[in-house]
Amino acid sequence: MSTSDIIPGRPTWQQTMLRIKNPEKSIPFYTDLLGFTLIDKLDFPQYKFSLYFLTTLPEGEKYELTPGTQEAHDYLWSMEGVALELTHNHGTEDDAEFSYHNGNKDKDGFGHIAVNTDDVYAMSAKLEAAGCSFKKKPDEGRMKGLAFVYDPDGYWVEIVRRSEDAKIPNECNFSQTMLRVKDPKKSLAFYKKMGMKVLEERHFSDFSLYFLGSSVVEGDSKVKELFQPVLELTHNHGTESDDSFKHFTGNEDERKGFGHIGFLVDDVYKACDGIREMGFGFQKEPDGGSMKGLAFALDPDGYWVEIIKRGGLDFGDKKAE
Repeated sequence: MSTSDIIPGRPTWQQTMLRIKNPEKSIPFYTDLLGFTLIDKLDFPQYKFSLYFLTTLPEGEKYELTPGTQEAHDYLWSMEGVALELTHNHGTEDDAEFSYHNGNKDKDGFGHIAVNTDDVYAMSAKLEAAGCSFKKKPDEGRMKGLAFVYDPDGYWVEIVRRSEDAKIPNECNFSQTMLRVKDPKKSLAFYKKMGMKVLEERHFSDFSLYFLGSSVVEGDSKVKELFQPVLELTHNHGTESDDSFKHFTGNEDERKGFGHIGFLVDDVYKACDGIREMGFGFQKEPDGGSMKGLAFALDPDGYWVEIIKRGGLDFGDKKAE
């Protein structure tokens, strides 16, 4: 695909958003156990929610900015990597009965996020010693040598072994977000227009996996060699021919958990003009709602795709604080 086939503004995948119940539990899980760094925080007391942005940085790279400052905002909105955005709706931590939906019941779309590591068994032992629960331990099930641990909200975090050719000293690195798709032809065309390229395909008897990365992905490296995350699109064969089939997106009442993925662009309005031509619509147009200048497009499965201005968000007359 030539650059003329991509929406305007050099779109790059920049975030995956999950709703969390209690940041005092979720943030230490990701930072203390999985090696993420909290790079920024945005508070919106008028809307009663806060956003926490985490990512894995190369081993030895010190992050000296203070989350919540303008310097941290500038870093966040210009980063070339992918952040995990944890959204906390104030008050959920005080409701003992409240829980989010992890995205793995019938017809759910979101599946999991993942980290890569050199030794899945050692990493799993560390997590088990810290009191974490598992959906699957490395030697359980048919697929040996990979694990799924639950985070504090019950989201699945896959623990994947890196390639022996990977030159990544980190104990863990944020490595993927998995979404189920109904029709891979439509989804691949959409995300290619969003500046992503297919890095690998894996086909099995009843499902296929497609791994995509933004333009910042290093050369022709294999997925398990990469430091930056990939978007894993999972297609269960046959869904594309079922007119009544539709995935849940994680934003329906009673099923909320996963929220969206997001892309940075140079100009939100021009980017949305290009997205509009694909015909899947918008959850929020750039000038819709109270937050002007950002948009939520819909992909072929109805997943929300946030479109954000590279360099900084401007809500009214000042940047987000």
